[in-house]
Amino acid sequence: MAGGTGQHTDTESDTVDVVVVGMGVGGEHVAGRLAEAGLDVLGVEAELVGGECPYWACVPSKIMIRAGNLLAEARRVPGMAGRTEVTPDFGTVAARIRDEATDDWDDKAAVDRFTGKGGRFLRGRARLTGPRRVEVDGRAFTARRGVVLASGSRPQIPPVPGLADVPYWTNRDAVSAKEAPPSLLVLGGGPIGAELAQAYARFGTAVTVVEAAERLLPSEEPEAAALVAEVFRREGIDVRAGARAVGVRHEAGTFRVTLDGGEELTARHLLVATGRRAALAGLGVEHIGLDPDAKALHVDGRMRAADGVWAVGDVTGHGAFTHVAMYQGELAARDILGEPGPDADYRALPRVTFTDPEVGAVGLTEHAAREQGIRTRTGLAQVPSSTRGWIHKAGNDGLIKLVADADRDVLVGATSAGPMGGEVLYGLAVAVHAEVPLARLRHMMFAYPTFHRTVEQALQDLG
Repeated sequence: MAGGTGQHTDTESDTVDVVVVGMGVGGEHVAGRLAEAGLDVLGVEAELVGGECPYWACVPSKIMIRAGNLLAEARRVPGMAGRTEVTPDFGTVAARIRDEATDDWDDKAAVDRFTGKGGRFLRGRARLTGPRRVEVDGRAFTARRGVVLASGSRPQIPPVPGLADVPYWTNRDAVSAKEAPPSLLVLGGGPIGAELAQAYARFGTAVTVVEAAERLLPSEEPEAAALVAEVFRREGIDVRAGARAVGVRHEAGTFRVTLDGGEELTARHLLVATGRRAALAGLGVEHIGLDPDAKALHVDGRMRAADGVWAVGDVTGHGAFTHVAMYQGELAARDILGEPGPDADYRALPRVTFTDPEVGAVGLTEHAAREQGIRTRTGLAQVPSSTRGWIHKAGNDGLIKLVADADRDVLVGATSAGPMGGEVLYGLAVAVHAEVPLARLRHMMFAYPTFHRTVEQALQDLG
């Protein structure tokens, strides 16, 4: 299942320049960058080099989503271009994930990529034993320059009575399944739960999503959440928002989930997608003066968590996103190498939920901006009312929402939901990041007829 260890047994290997604990996307980036710069780098990973993203998250889930979207598009042909007959085959998707994306969950290519840059790799579980000291399965290492912690995150499983005793799925099980189940209960209506729910539904699975918050995608703008929920219901996905599971049983191959209102839901499979938490347990951070029970490791603008310790990725609490991990990895590498550059800046942190419609967002939501004391103005435009949306017709659900700082007259947040919503987000991310004055945005020319031209309508609504 996994590639070679790259282990060294000579005495000198016990002292290196940098030890990178966790070789997910962030750890792999910083380790590779430092190795290419000529440092003696030891990368340690207990599972697969590359981490969650290429094997169990971003890449395989988007392969599922792409396939499901093709089925949805084919079903939209009637009334637009003729007639279609659609026969889903999840086996094709499963084979692509296994053979093309994950090499059957083998990371040899990733290990070789790192060692090819001059790095050393060790398979095992690492823990800090003191300043600049790391132990890997009983083997001790000293890092001359320091340690980079990139241990990632793990699924956060809610304390629902009975849940720990049943064979539920996490995202890993969902993306490595060989066939689509006849029915699926999803606990959690955030990005992971929503994406996988819709993908499976499009392959014929009867799906119910249970979300304890009052709406689907609770971290996003309510208008976008309502839009996705409406599309889900239209596609036959049963959305139970404001509902909480209070009991779980598994009998005769069927999951039975009791809700707080007394209703019992049943399905052949149960996916738990109720968020993730930083993987700090067993890392030994208490030996360098940090709290092992913290929700995340606090880092400064150069990713320093303590003297001689840097942290990147999910463990820093800035969002479980590949792009954040790689961004932070670059900042940490720069700091370790003594290269100049700006500190971390999360004002324009982008995120995309790859449902259909896609929900892209950057910066602050209206609620978050107000919580920060910002006097806000908002603008809203509907994609179907734009020329491109009208042309697109089937599958044109979408909206643009802008959140402006009324005092500074700049955008502090934006949401782009709709066809290719994540791609339309790019211009809005630039506007938030560069603090482009609204007057300048209004003076722009927006290509016609495009989806991003809807931004112009939202600017007009902003007033």
